[in-house]
Amino acid sequence: MAQYNGNQPIFILPEDTQRFLGRDAQRMNIMAGKILAETVRTTLGPKGMDKMLVDSMGDVVITNDGVTILREMDIAHPAAKMLVEIAKNQEDVVGDGTTTAVIIAGELLKKAEELLDDGIHATTIVRGYRQALNKVYEILEDISIDSKDQDTLIDVAMTAMTGKGSEKAKKPLAELIVEAVLKVEEDGEVDKKNINIQRVSGASVDESEIVNGILVDKGKADSNMPKEVKNAKIALLKYPLEVKDLETDAKINLTSPSQMQAFLDNEEQMIREMVDKIIASGANVLFCQKGIDDMALHYLSRAGILAVKRTKKSDMNRLEKATGAKIITNVDDLSKDELGEAGIVYEKKIFDQMMIFIEESKDPKAVSIILRGSTRHVTSEIERALEDALGVVAATLEDGKVVIGGGAPEIEIARQLKEYSETISGREQLSVNSFAEALEIVPTTLAENAGLDTIDILADLRAAHEQSAFMGLDVFEGEVTDMKVAGVVEPQRVKKQAIQSAAEATEMILRIDDLIAARGALEAVDKDDNLDDSGMPPMGAMGGMGGMPPMM
Repeated sequence: MAQYNGNQPIFILPEDTQRFLGRDAQRMNIMAGKILAETVRTTLGPKGMDKMLVDSMGDVVITNDGVTILREMDIAHPAAKMLVEIAKNQEDVVGDGTTTAVIIAGELLKKAEELLDDGIHATTIVRGYRQALNKVYEILEDISIDSKDQDTLIDVAMTAMTGKGSEKAKKPLAELIVEAVLKVEEDGEVDKKNINIQRVSGASVDESEIVNGILVDKGKADSNMPKEVKNAKIALLKYPLEVKDLETDAKINLTSPSQMQAFLDNEEQMIREMVDKIIASGANVLFCQKGIDDMALHYLSRAGILAVKRTKKSDMNRLEKATGAKIITNVDDLSKDELGEAGIVYEKKIFDQMMIFIEESKDPKAVSIILRGSTRHVTSEIERALEDALGVVAATLEDGKVVIGGGAPEIEIARQLKEYSETISGREQLSVNSFAEALEIVPTTLAENAGLDTIDILADLRAAHEQSAFMGLDVFEGEVTDMKVAGVVEPQRVKKQAIQSAAEATEMILRIDDLIAARGALEAVDKDDNLDDSGMPPMGAMGGMGGMPPMM
């Protein structure tokens, strides 16, 4: 980039730096957001389609989960990455609604582009969008229902799982999720980390079950160890039961067989002392986060201790929570006061996997769900559906507020926003109205993905909402119906977070009027030669969307 002082150019950035100014920068960023939204749009709703994603190693993921798709795609464009971030944030905060957040953001950008073309400044659009968002919060409170009884929680879970590969056993899976959440709920809050979903292929989905305790997907460390221990005293050890390797390069010169034997005897003695300390504590079950030496396994087996090695950190934390044990970092610190308790610990084979079950715990604020499925791909997709359901059930239990689904809240919010826009003077009125129209992309997409006529459906929905705020689209019957009666409900937090995230990401993108990129960040664009008739650089000049084929 150069500034000219007379005939002498003054370079303030490297010559190969790319720069897009004003409307060119806005068009590029808006286009990237629109393309990303179109990519995931077909996955929305019960009739949404799946995406097959293949990485460079040939691993296949088949899913219609929005955040999984966006994570697996190798997104390169910086504006598109911003929308990926809102999807990840949506997943982290509420666990569902990621696709909704992205397609609303894409539609808000599309409407903003139309306003920009009409000569309305980006700052005015942003100001109008902010006014609309504040009004959305008010409307959401008005149309929300206070409820967190068990039937509502099951309906919320079923709504979240609909169309995500779990149709066959949607009701029993929803009941499993609600039971698990209620078991780990403490003082109105739910820590989802205390619910472990363990996938096991080789059976039908409806054979999934809940374990009232902890499930560790490992077998016992030695075949001679007991398969079952009752009245278990559990030790959790972060320290490896192995002789430490020397941390520096060193040589030990052994000049006779007796010295070699003395060296080995010393190692054995060290290991024996560590095992003796475990035995002395009274432990009869040991979970070790690190490795266990073969000699240590031999002594543990002789002492009748059931040991598991290389236990995952997340499992160690759950065991600590459920059994009352303390994770020990040094075996010298182990005593009976650090041990946890469980009624029974046993090993069991499920299909082809050996697993350890810890049941009848002291404080079972941690549970496990064994998820069955015919293949690895099936169980992976159903696990994603269960994780979404976990998030929405937890949000409902914590907030106690739900909204009716099936596109009903978006239509009602849009209707009230349009009425609100008429009370605003100035160009912000157009922005508020555009915000309202953008929200209608949700029921429109639901209809499209179900193969229905979007114009007729949208007209029917608008007319129905003159009478009731609970009218939504039943995609299975292809008609507008009362979704409250149908039991289609979502947490208020999901809807609120999705609209808020979409609005904030849109605002950030619209405020960018100068894009400066180092060579390689974006592919070369000659603004004079490469702009199409709309003034928009072609997609090939936008750095692409990672490894995806062109989508123009």
